[in-house]
Amino acid sequence: MTLGHPAFRPDVTRPLAAALLALGATTTMVLAQAGFEFMPDGGRNLLVQVVKAEPATLAGIAARKLDAGEWLALVQEHDAGLTEAEGLTLAGYLALNLPLAEPAALAGLPPEKLADALPRDGKDLAIRHCQGCHGFYTGYLGHHRDMTGWMVMFNSPFHTEIRMNPTERRTFAQYSAENLPMPIEDVPADLRH
Repeated sequence: MTLGHPAFRPDVTRPLAAALLALGATTTMVLAQAGFEFMPDGGRNLLVQVVKAEPATLAGIAARKLDAGEWLALVQEHDAGLTEAEGLTLAGYLALNLPLAEPAALAGLPPEKLADALPRDGKDLAIRHCQGCHGFYTGYLGHHRDMTGWMVMFNSPFHTEIRMNPTERRTFAQYSAENLPMPIEDVPADLRH
């Protein structure tokens, strides 16, 4: 091999590839919901639905620390128009992900930017992490587990490698416990196996 061989050249493609992967990961979060409308909304999108008429209230909400029962009582008290499952999903998401480190930063955002400023919810995380290794229905959407059952799943060797922080794992488990299993007929045919 000579010094002109690719093995000896500085690899200028690696920084570019890393930047493109980072951009792709960001874009993936924004676009993750497209094509998955058949799945129940996660807490992030439910929260945006609830506050869209008054987006300025989000900063105040994001500064609070309540448990899931307290959040659920507030959601029910304000008659947000959510189903029981949506209320439980939203309350669990809020309890696990709030308060935000800088809730005041949400105050000036236009409604269309709110979802991107919030932590990923269980639906986002499932779409992002559950399709690469197994069928989406047979490996995820068709399973019935409680939150503990979903958390135990992360102990298996092939799931310990999933890049989720502890809060994201709990958020994923809470969403999955509240919203699964889904009836197979509600899932598009190409995602059933």
